[in-house]
Amino acid sequence: MNDLKLIIKNFPNLPGVYRMINIKKEVIYIGKAKDLKKRVSSYFGKTQTSPRTKLMVGNINSIEFTMTNTEAEALILENNLIKKFMPRYNVIFRDDKSYPYLSISNDKFPRMRFHRGKQKKESKYFGPFPNSGAVRESIKLLQKVFMLRTCENSVFNNRTRPCLEYQIKRCTGPCVNLISEKDYKKDTEQAALFLKGKDSAVVGDLTKRMNEHSEKFNYERAAIFRDRIQSLRQIRLKQSVSDFSEKDADIISFVSSLGQVCVNVVMIRGGRHLGDKSFFPKNNITTEEKNIIEIFISQYYDQKPPPPVLVSEETINRDLINDFFELKNYPAVKIITKLRADKRMWMIMAKKNASEALKQKNSQHASQLKRLESFRDLLNVSDDTNRIECFDISHTMGEGTVASCVVYDKNSLQNKEYRRYNIKDITPGDDYGAMKEVLERRYEKIIATDGLKPDVILIDGGKGQLGVAMRIMENLGIVDILLVGVSKGPARKAGQEKLYIAGGPVLENIDSGNLGFHLIQQIRDEAHRFAIAGHRARRSKARLTSSIESVEGVGSNKRKSLLVYFGGLDGVKNASVEELIMVAGINTNLAEKIHNFFH
Repeated sequence: MNDLKLIIKNFPNLPGVYRMINIKKEVIYIGKAKDLKKRVSSYFGKTQTSPRTKLMVGNINSIEFTMTNTEAEALILENNLIKKFMPRYNVIFRDDKSYPYLSISNDKFPRMRFHRGKQKKESKYFGPFPNSGAVRESIKLLQKVFMLRTCENSVFNNRTRPCLEYQIKRCTGPCVNLISEKDYKKDTEQAALFLKGKDSAVVGDLTKRMNEHSEKFNYERAAIFRDRIQSLRQIRLKQSVSDFSEKDADIISFVSSLGQVCVNVVMIRGGRHLGDKSFFPKNNITTEEKNIIEIFISQYYDQKPPPPVLVSEETINRDLINDFFELKNYPAVKIITKLRADKRMWMIMAKKNASEALKQKNSQHASQLKRLESFRDLLNVSDDTNRIECFDISHTMGEGTVASCVVYDKNSLQNKEYRRYNIKDITPGDDYGAMKEVLERRYEKIIATDGLKPDVILIDGGKGQLGVAMRIMENLGIVDILLVGVSKGPARKAGQEKLYIAGGPVLENIDSGNLGFHLIQQIRDEAHRFAIAGHRARRSKARLTSSIESVEGVGSNKRKSLLVYFGGLDGVKNASVEELIMVAGINTNLAEKIHNFFH
């Protein structure tokens, strides 16, 4: 400790990021500071009362720092390092999925679609939306009002007659030229205006177009615009947040209970309430509560620009956050913390949602703890048993064998740690050989990299599979992991499983209400599902590849071009020679070979 205090004395009184490292050379905490020396010294003061902080300080072996020009630069660097090292004591708001958007392409007849992932410059994007359901609901509304197409280009380019969407008045039939490019473009522009919240401008333009057609005695066309106006008015009545003064805003609320924290974000875009989403930090919060909103904002908007307005009743370092946004090249953002009238009412709603989400989270957490405790009692293992890995094998009569490994840790299934293994070096159908290969590949790598080992390994199978696992682990020199075989029993019915414990008893006729038994079933079923999904994908790919690439002259690139152009294998099978020639790289000779192959 004294050595650390001497090191800290030489820290600069400048902005930067500090990294606390334990004796295993693991980064356990990363922080930013306006004054490195002052901030790091505070951890070693006599007034430090937080048990969590005391525990962290007790594990520090060394401290490193990196200076930056400003505190905002330090905030960006801190976020990048946290994502890289995932320190155990940092507050981390994990968001596994990128946010969905509604996209409108720049095609001759633009396509409206759901989008998630990297954005392309040539398309327009509206959002983000809190979930995929909100995007799909918006697409349905826009189809009803503006009748824009949603079909893939490969389908659109090959249509010879209108599809069902046209028949039910959800599309104007641009694929067969039932609407002019000019009129379709106008509909697209109005849809974009509507998504931006400019409803009045859209209604005004629709009214003008309705009157124009009415004056020309084109009453059928005028009726179309009349119906659109009525639909828009209904949508506005249903979805509008007219009592909220900002068109585009995020309302950020914060609640804590029983040592847990929830941050709730209400999304308003184009004057409409799109929904909300709750976030729970990876680690419990103690002294960081006063800074929780700033931590959240820096992590949440690290990869996506914020809306023009942020609303929160918590105290926020505006200068720091604005500097952070400026360094990210984001547009200027208005931060509102003094809430009155409409903003106060919306904050109350956001807090209620956050409180309810936290209540459910705490309830689920308590339930998971009970299941884990029951699991420990059932297998008679120690109270520090937490991490469970489960393996399963899937194939069809030996074809496309895939092994899965799923991980249960921190009271939940850890999807990001799931792994699939394509099994190759075995006799088809040899489940024992497959289990041997996956265990060797998995734990040889863990030994080589000093990776994280499980406390318990579940094997989907009986005595035979368990015996293979025991031999492999013995050969690898791993003797501190409990191995359990989960056999489905003679009737292969859920609830009649037998548990074969390595070096221990066989557990059967287990009470169907046993919570620990339920946990084992859940993990085993998840491993089974994950293995089957991998096997089906591998089998489908193998069959698809072999079916087309068995034609002389067709390689992987031409196969891909054919599938994209015709929208799948069925389209290729049904294509004529003349149609096949239209694909880039396919000449007349090759087109005839492909056609003859399928006919």
